[in-house]
Amino acid sequence: MKNVNNSKLKIIPLGGLEQIGMNITAFEFEESIIVVDCGLSFPEDDMLGIDLVIPDVTYLKDNIDKVKGFVITHGHEDHIGALPYVLREVNVPIYATKLTMGIIENKLKEHNLMRGTKRKVIKHGQSINLGCFRIEFIKTNHSIADAAALAIYSPAGIVVHTGDFKVDYTPVFGDAIDLQRLGEIGKKGVLAVMCDSTNAERKGFTMSEKTVGITFDNIFAEHKNTRIIIATFASNVDRVQQIINSAYKYGRKVVVEGRSMVSIISIAAELGYLNIPDKTLIDIEQLKNYPDEQTVIITTGSQGESMAALSRMAASIHKKVTIMPGDTIIFSSNPIPGNEKAVSNVINQLIAKGADVIFQDTHVSGHACQEEIKLIYSLLKPKYAIPVHGEFRHLKAQANLVQELGIPKENTFILRSGDVLELGEDSAVVTDHVQTGAILVDGLGVGDVGNIVLRDRQRLAEDGILIVVLTLEKYGNQVLAGPDIVSRGFVYVRESEDLMEEARLIVGDALEECMDKNITDWGKIKNIMKDSLSDFLWKRTKRNPMILPIIMEV
Repeated sequence: MKNVNNSKLKIIPLGGLEQIGMNITAFEFEESIIVVDCGLSFPEDDMLGIDLVIPDVTYLKDNIDKVKGFVITHGHEDHIGALPYVLREVNVPIYATKLTMGIIENKLKEHNLMRGTKRKVIKHGQSINLGCFRIEFIKTNHSIADAAALAIYSPAGIVVHTGDFKVDYTPVFGDAIDLQRLGEIGKKGVLAVMCDSTNAERKGFTMSEKTVGITFDNIFAEHKNTRIIIATFASNVDRVQQIINSAYKYGRKVVVEGRSMVSIISIAAELGYLNIPDKTLIDIEQLKNYPDEQTVIITTGSQGESMAALSRMAASIHKKVTIMPGDTIIFSSNPIPGNEKAVSNVINQLIAKGADVIFQDTHVSGHACQEEIKLIYSLLKPKYAIPVHGEFRHLKAQANLVQELGIPKENTFILRSGDVLELGEDSAVVTDHVQTGAILVDGLGVGDVGNIVLRDRQRLAEDGILIVVLTLEKYGNQVLAGPDIVSRGFVYVRESEDLMEEARLIVGDALEECMDKNITDWGKIKNIMKDSLSDFLWKRTKRNPMILPIIMEV
């Protein structure tokens, strides 16, 4: 597939760089665009009240005639979570492996999008043709089953996108990563590699998922007389499988708790990715029919999320499960950066209730460390390296690694979301920048909360609000009632009557001044009241509450 007319392949990340989350990348060649992944991210601390963050897909909407489909690497939220929102504006077919598609379909059902969305399940080793691209799905290992790397064959050359991956020679389910195929593709000559950078700062290899199973077996053997509660990521089906294996081996019944956990486990079991021995799973209602030492609860909440099952148990607000002294609780995950404090709070609450909490050696990462990243580059021998999936420090760590392997510095690109990288057989240049950004989802509103609303929420959260109410006569501009001041979240009114009384006088004076000067424009009156009140409050309290003047006329 030689490139005859010198057109370039454009790689355009629309999200997912500079952060872990919201992964979405467009690949464009002449009249064809394919989109790899379509993820969401979770709100930052300063995004008050926001539930989810999804990518801005203006570029795809503007070029909708070229867009051939979404190609999905695996079923994690940061790779598929935005699909139900983005499909409404960019309705093109979705291509994914079996388990990934099962999880996507579950989302589409919730959003009533099943009928309007074309879907095709692809097996590892299969290829699909979309426009002038051919995309081959290659088996990899990750903390969710059925992950794939993608070899994207374009007229300009082959680009390999690893997706999220690790090298696991002894996976719990299915085969090890297809290193042989990666080597064969490397022999054909690879133009560029886009490789997972999450663990690029960590030396060595990521341990096999099997090692966690051995730890579980030991913990089960040591804690034969207590109830065991294990918190992990809902999507880590192999982890759940190993817990079920240990439970079965030690004669325990298993309860699955937490909405996302129940939903993913039922999808995985239905599609054959989980092997659950008969009569091992019981409903949470049946817990009371078994002694504690014969039960295991697998639950969500390993990240300290306030509404997840384990956090509710820790806070004694879970309807069905009460933590007892002697319970053994295992955290089978690492805190995602930013969640450390929440996790630590939950652990403290559990220990205070007398539970035994274990978090050593009960988790392995789903991402490649330095030696595995080197292995992939050595097999593929690309001309250009484009580190993806990570914060800037992770991307930089991978760039440094790649240079050690002999890929020159000028052939390594740390892109920012929105950059347009144009690749030819012998050139790679960032030529342009397209619109990208974060669209905030709050409840059912998508994009209706922007920076201005967030700024207001910030002010309300920091200093509260004062509302000044007064009534004016319709034509005579006579003050009939007020000004009255109502405050929320500023000071406790009952203890600050003097301050509020003074504030009223200040507003009254400002009003009188307006009347004396015959100012009749309400906007002006409001501003004068606002300014004088704001100055007064700043002098007296060093706070800047939001001030809302409301004028009514009779």
